[in-house]
Amino acid sequence: MSESTSSTVSSDFIRDIVNADIASGKYKIGEIRTRFPPEPNGYLHIGHAKALWIDFGVARDYQGKTLLRMDDTNPVKEDVEYVESIKEDIRWLGFEWDGEVRYASDYFEWMYELAELMIEKGLAYVDDQTAEEIRITRGTLTEPGTESPWRNRSVAENMDLFRRMRAGEFRDGEKVLRAKIDMTHPNMNFRDPVMYRILHAHHHRTGDKWCIYPMYDWAHGLEDSYEGITHSLCTLEFEIHRPLYEWFLEQLPVHRPQQIEFSRLNLTYTVMSKRKLLRLVQEKHVNGWDDPRMPTICGLRRRGYTASSILNFLSGCGVTKFNGITDITLLENSLRDALNKTANRYMGVLDPLKVVLTNYPEGRIEMLEAVNNPEDDSAGTRQLPFGRELYIDRDDFREVPPPKYHRLAPGSEVRLRWGYFIKCEEVIKDASGEIVELRCTYDPATRGGMAPDGRKVKGTIQWVEASNAIDAEVRQYDRLFLKENPDDVEEGKDFLSNLNPSSLTILTGCKVEPALAGLEPEDRFQLERIGYFCADRYDYRSDKPVFNLTVNLKDTWSKIEKAHAPASAKKEPPKAVAEAKPEGVEFIGIEDFGKLQLKVAKVVSAERVEGADKLLKLQVDCGEIRQIVAGVATVYSPDDMVGKLIIMVTNLQPATIRGVESNGMLLAAKRKGELRLLTVDGEIAPGASVG
Repeated sequence: MSESTSSTVSSDFIRDIVNADIASGKYKIGEIRTRFPPEPNGYLHIGHAKALWIDFGVARDYQGKTLLRMDDTNPVKEDVEYVESIKEDIRWLGFEWDGEVRYASDYFEWMYELAELMIEKGLAYVDDQTAEEIRITRGTLTEPGTESPWRNRSVAENMDLFRRMRAGEFRDGEKVLRAKIDMTHPNMNFRDPVMYRILHAHHHRTGDKWCIYPMYDWAHGLEDSYEGITHSLCTLEFEIHRPLYEWFLEQLPVHRPQQIEFSRLNLTYTVMSKRKLLRLVQEKHVNGWDDPRMPTICGLRRRGYTASSILNFLSGCGVTKFNGITDITLLENSLRDALNKTANRYMGVLDPLKVVLTNYPEGRIEMLEAVNNPEDDSAGTRQLPFGRELYIDRDDFREVPPPKYHRLAPGSEVRLRWGYFIKCEEVIKDASGEIVELRCTYDPATRGGMAPDGRKVKGTIQWVEASNAIDAEVRQYDRLFLKENPDDVEEGKDFLSNLNPSSLTILTGCKVEPALAGLEPEDRFQLERIGYFCADRYDYRSDKPVFNLTVNLKDTWSKIEKAHAPASAKKEPPKAVAEAKPEGVEFIGIEDFGKLQLKVAKVVSAERVEGADKLLKLQVDCGEIRQIVAGVATVYSPDDMVGKLIIMVTNLQPATIRGVESNGMLLAAKRKGELRLLTVDGEIAPGASVG
C-alpha cells in the first residue's frame, strides 16, 4: 500500500487513529509496528484470535510489522508447553510474526536499570508492608489511601534495599518496590503501584538468575517501548491502566507508544477466562486444552473449524469500543458457509439398521456414481458399492409412522441417495421385540433415483452397503454449557453448575462408506443429512476411523430452547383477548412491555455504514455514549440525524450488523412506505426515561 492510498484502508476507529498519525507525519507507511503479547500460562482461545486478527491486520494494512512477545514475567504460572502451543496456533490461523519470538524476560536487565533510575529520581521506594497491608492502605473508590511508613526512605536506602532484593537476601513477599505517585489519586492504579515483587521461583528461560520480577503495569509499556511499538492494541479492561502506562513512560528517556483499547470478544454458551478454562482442564470436565468443546484455538481446530471460517467470523464482528456478547450461532454459520463450499459429501449411518433387498441377486455388487460436492464441480464423482444387504439409520424407519413422515415405513417407498427406490415388505424383530432387520424390495428401473413411470417419492435417505461398510467411532460434540451466560447461576453455585451433561456422546459401531477410510487426520467432510465432520487430529486411523461432529447442518438449538421454554412463556392469552386480536397482531402482557427500557437519546454523530445503503452508524448520548446502527439512511442523511432527540431501547442484547456493533435500537414509525423517527420535543435531557 503506497502512502497516497493510505486513506483507502477499510476504516474502524483504530485505523482512523493510524490514518491520522500518517497524515500528520508522525509515522510513515511501513513504520507501523504492533505486537501480540500473550502470557504463556495457558492456550490461546478465540478471544485471542480477535486480538491477533486486529494486531496483524492493522500492521498488514500499513505495510508494517507485528512482533510476537511472550509476556513471561510470572514464572510460577508459565510453561514451555504454552509457548509452543501459542506459536503453533498463530501459524495455523495464517499469521507470521516479524523476526524471532521476543520474551519479556529478554528485557529484565534493562527494566531493572530503569527501576534504579526511578529510585534515583525519587519516584520509587522499597516498601516493607505485606500484600494485605498494601491492599488495606490503598483505600477504596470513595476513600483515599494511606501512605506507607516507608514511603519517605532516602534514595540511598531505597537503592541499597532494591539491590539486596535482587541479590536474594529477602524472603518472598518481604519487600516490594513501589512507584511513588499519589495515594489520594481518584484512579486507584496511581496509588503507589507495585513495580517489583520478590519471587524465588525457577523461570523457564532465565532459570534462577532472578528472584525479583516486574509487575504488569511497569513492564507492559517498557516492553512496547523497547520493541519500538507504535500502537499498542489492548482489550477494554486495560483502558483504566492506560494513564499509568503513559505516566511510567513519561518519567523515562524512552520511546512512547500509544495504547489503544478495543472491545473483547464474548460468545454465548462460552467462558473465555483463562482461570475458568484451566479449571475445566484440571478438574477433568474436558479432555485437555484441545478438547473440541473448548473455545481454544486448538480445540476449535480439532473439532474441525477452519482458520478461514474463524477469520471471516471475526471480520463480521468488526472492531468497536463497546463490550457485548456475540451469538455463537454466527460463528457456527460462518463455519457452515465455509464447509458447504469445500467439504466433500459422503454417506454414513450412526445407528445402523440392517436392510435386506430380497429381490436383489445374492453375491452381486454394483457400483453407483455419486457427486462429491454439488457446490464444486471440480471435486468430481466417486463410486459407491451397492448390494443385497445395506444399512440405513434406525431413525429413518418407523413401524407406525407419524403424520407427514416421508421416510421408510411398512408398505411405503423411499429413495436411496444415488441409488434405487426401495419398499419395506417385512419387519424382523428379536425376542425382546426390537427391530433387527427390514426385508425390502428394490425397483431396478429407478437406478439413480428416478422412476420411468413418473411416480413421486418424497423421502430420500442415506445408506451404506453392508459388506464394504467401515466401522467408525463418531464423537458427537455439543455446546459445553446449557445457558447463554454460563455465569448466570443461583447463589452459592458457579459456572460449572451450567455444564451440559450431554456435551459429548460417543457412538461406536457406526457404519460409513469405504472412501472414508482413505482420509488424512483433520480432513473435513459432510455426512449427508447429518452434519459436517472431521477426521480426529490424533485418534483417526484408516483401520479405525474416529470422526468428530464439527457442526450440524442446521442450528438445532433454537428449537431446543423453544421446547424447554418456561411454561409461563408458552401461555395463551385469555380467550376474550384472543378473540378480539386483530389479524397479524401478537399480544404481549404489560409485564413484558415493562421490560423495555426506553430513554431519550441525543444523536452526537452519524455516518454511513460502508457497503450498506440503508444503514447509519450513530453515536448517541442516552446518559452514556452508545453506538447504534439504524436502517434510516434512505430517508435521513447523517447531517439530518445529528442533534436530534430520539427515543431508543437501551436494554437490548448487543448485535453486530454488517460488521458494526450496535448497542440499542431507535424507534421509528412507517406509514404507506414513509419512515419517520419518533422524536422528542422540548428541553428534555438525554438519558431521561420514557413511559
